[in-house]
Amino acid sequence: MSVRLVPAPISLEYSKISDNKEIFIKEYQQLSGIDEDPISQWLKLARARGETAETDDVLLNLIVELHRKIDNLEMILKDEKPKRVSLSNKAEIKSIGHDHFKLESSELEVGQNYYARVAIPVHPKRDVAIYFKALDSSLAEITKIHEGDSKEWSSYLTARERILIREAKEKKS
Repeated sequence: MSVRLVPAPISLEYSKISDNKEIFIKEYQQLSGIDEDPISQWLKLARARGETAETDDVLLNLIVELHRKIDNLEMILKDEKPKRVSLSNKAEIKSIGHDHFKLESSELEVGQNYYARVAIPVHPKRDVAIYFKALDSSLAEITKIHEGDSKEWSSYLTARERILIREAKEKKS
């Protein structure tokens, strides 16, 4: 099986899927935006009522992101942490494809299914929840990812490809 992968340094936390299925499903839904934060709910309602028709969309999104950052700073000052499921393993992703990724180390069990959080470096920076299956000890196939997160994953992959093309052109000159 030939899988096209692009170098992309990303951090990953993961665990085998076992008796914790319900906990993983709940976090997957929360991280996938199904259970949105209050500012996102407000924005969605304002857009539905047409209250944002005269507003610059980019500016509005930047203000919403600033609000989220202030909320995060407030959590840090109060020493609060977002509630996340404890995952047993950490790894670094070496390269990614549209539906696959490869770890730097060989620590997966072939055929095993896993739940993971991936820190994709896009704007806004956030954790993405995925389910994946180990194809070999370091290669995995993503089996479940939220649609919006899948678009972010593909956008990041495209950005990485552009960087590699630019670097290759610079080496030739």
